[in-house]
Amino acid sequence: MAFLTLIDPVKKEIKDPESIKAFMNERGIIFEQWKTSTPLKDSDSQETILKAFEHELGPYMKKNGYINADVINVHKDTPNIEAIRAKFLSEHTHDEDEVRFFVDGEGMFFFHLTQSSEVFKLLCEKGDFISVPKGAAHWFDLAPKYHVKAIRVFKTPEGWVANYTKSGKEQGY
Repeated sequence: MAFLTLIDPVKKEIKDPESIKAFMNERGIIFEQWKTSTPLKDSDSQETILKAFEHELGPYMKKNGYINADVINVHKDTPNIEAIRAKFLSEHTHDEDEVRFFVDGEGMFFFHLTQSSEVFKLLCEKGDFISVPKGAAHWFDLAPKYHVKAIRVFKTPEGWVANYTKSGKEQGY
């Protein structure tokens, strides 16, 4: 279950999924919770995982023009885990929406919405779906658990490409 923390300018915590969805949607960030009734094992392949969620993923991709999907699966024993973590920790934007569906584990999205000066973070866990609009300043942390298994979808063959803002905003959080 997701957990939203408003950091700046107001401090507040929101745990109710419908309230989180409303807050995020008002800011152009799509947040939903998808059913995860298909049992999966840690050893399941990318193909098995994508097939398990085809009923949600396929229509979403077709409706929104996405051409490919993959699975990111990182954990404490992943080689170079700190280097992987570091590339997500700096504030950045993307030229396309950043779409993630959390199959297992957890990760924290931090948002710095320049149009409103808001800073907030959203803990995403199993069953959480998020689409960060292109151009939205954000960063991501997979600590402290260092376990994220998520489906990513893209409109371009290049996949995940960050445009680092170099604002340093993430340093205060």
